[in-house]
Amino acid sequence: MSESAAETTTAIASEMIYPSSDVIERARLKDWDALARYAADNLEGFWADEASELGWYQPWEKVLDDSNPPFFRWFVGAKCNIIHNALDRHQATERRNKLALIWVGENGSVRTYSYFALNREVNQFANVLKAMGVKKGDRVTIYMPRIPEIVIAMLACAKIGAVHSVVYGGFSVDALQGRIEDSESKVAITADGGWMNGKVVELKKTMDEAVKHCPTIETVLVVQRTGHQVNMETGRDYWYHDLMKLPIASPKCATEVMDADDPLYMLYTSGTTGRPKAILHVHGGYMVGIYATLKYVFDLRDDDRWWCAADPGWVTGHSYIVYAPLIMGATSFMYEGAPTYPYPNRWWSLIEKYGINVLYTAPTAIRGLMRFGESWPHRHDLSSLRLLGSVGEPINPEAWRWYHRVIGGGRCPIMDTWWQTETGMFMITPTPVVPLKPGSGTRPFFGQEAEILDEAGNPAPDEEEGYLVLTKPWPAMMRTIYKDPDRYVRQYWSKYPGKYLAGDSARRDKDGYFWIIGRVDDVIKVSGYRLGTAEIESALVSHPAVAEAAAIGLAHEIKGQAIHAFCILRQGYQPSPALADELRTHVGQHLGPIAKPEAVNFVDKLPKTRSGKIMRRVLKARAQGLPEGDVSTLEE
Repeated sequence: MSESAAETTTAIASEMIYPSSDVIERARLKDWDALARYAADNLEGFWADEASELGWYQPWEKVLDDSNPPFFRWFVGAKCNIIHNALDRHQATERRNKLALIWVGENGSVRTYSYFALNREVNQFANVLKAMGVKKGDRVTIYMPRIPEIVIAMLACAKIGAVHSVVYGGFSVDALQGRIEDSESKVAITADGGWMNGKVVELKKTMDEAVKHCPTIETVLVVQRTGHQVNMETGRDYWYHDLMKLPIASPKCATEVMDADDPLYMLYTSGTTGRPKAILHVHGGYMVGIYATLKYVFDLRDDDRWWCAADPGWVTGHSYIVYAPLIMGATSFMYEGAPTYPYPNRWWSLIEKYGINVLYTAPTAIRGLMRFGESWPHRHDLSSLRLLGSVGEPINPEAWRWYHRVIGGGRCPIMDTWWQTETGMFMITPTPVVPLKPGSGTRPFFGQEAEILDEAGNPAPDEEEGYLVLTKPWPAMMRTIYKDPDRYVRQYWSKYPGKYLAGDSARRDKDGYFWIIGRVDDVIKVSGYRLGTAEIESALVSHPAVAEAAAIGLAHEIKGQAIHAFCILRQGYQPSPALADELRTHVGQHLGPIAKPEAVNFVDKLPKTRSGKIMRRVLKARAQGLPEGDVSTLEE
């Protein structure tokens, strides 16, 4: 690091933004240090306290069973169902008539659901699923746009004890097919399409292609969103609205009693191999973890309107659009479309119109909206906002300050949260009363400890980059990788035995604040979404022109990282801009638009070790004009 760069880093690390007296006055938790000390000294007691605020059919015999690490079990012996806390218990209170969900479509259509209405619709659809033969433990694949029915479908699965597997609606045929095959789902739920940037996303068409090769699928349920013509296969495909009118769709449905350790959902995330892994979360610990984190970090109150602007298809949507806000009895806002359609003020106009109090979004969205300047947000009254949030990737200090000053009016603390699909809940995060540093996630959540280690497992000195590890179990942690427990141990717990390896590099400053730097494995984060280099390279090599390929992530002003591909062509093919465009499109068709490379570079050879492993760090250094470091292991 150059002297000037080091000075800049030190200046950023020492910049501290203190909460106003109004924020402290309103906060549920005023003394962060006292609760942190209590949770550190009494881990099980802290989590038992949080769990006791929720409803259980039968209490736990033991808070934490750590006898078989890393397969930790929480609230052992307890009987529960996350739906009991998200919907059932509100029906006997005045919350039953409170708005649970406000939904706005990209084309301006609006739908609202009270807790009573949402519960009724979930019950109806749960009965439809039962009529389709879905039983406790069965897997159900959900591939839908950001519409209320995706929430209803997830909740209905959980209610009857089925395990939902949500596949992001931007993924392509190959990605969807692979996830259906791995989960062995018998039922899939989709929509005719969704709206994004004024265009129809052809979801049913993609589902049709995927299930051609998925013999476990017996039934496809289709929500009508766009109304355009789609293929409906007799005996397999059924319209959601037709089924919901039938006598089978009774508005009364008993909630399945589950063990705390029973599976709730699986969610696929990219790894360092070409095969995405299914992260498995369970009912009991997960509901306690997401409830406690949303309560303390965003301090939600009964009169708040909460907008988590993620997609329900990602873990952020699972935890903080669907489940935790409902457990808290909050009013959630959901918007279907793109943040800049038809104009760059779409989000700001929605905040003003619906009186949003808390906005939780990704740095990619903030950087994208920054490009349009301050005049667009300044057209709108954003004074309803009291807290802001950031998720998905590290937020650079410049974007943090813009978000704080322009959107939050300098008065809204930014809850910069670090966590993962695997963790299920916020792990490193402030609360509203904690002094903030732009770009830092501050400190671990109550009851958790994090360390920065060097390659050998020794603690790295303050301000030095190293591997981020977590040292204490937490309730919302993944239970295992579906059908592959050995991979779970190998990937997360073997490098530093007894410590969870996050796969991110980070540093801690002299004040104990953590700064996440980025992935250390072969995973690229594009707009907060994790893509394995192996998946991208496999897609490239599936093209007849490509003999070998390597993919790396390089810094991108808007996306955080962008994919750059390096390809060796087969004999008979010549490099050209047209071929580069064809390969970009090819990857997009295989993995979805998010995976399209920013650039495709044609090369004669790739840097490899003598054992044949591509040295992506060398490609990255070359692309940036930086020193290549130790290349002693390169093949001759």
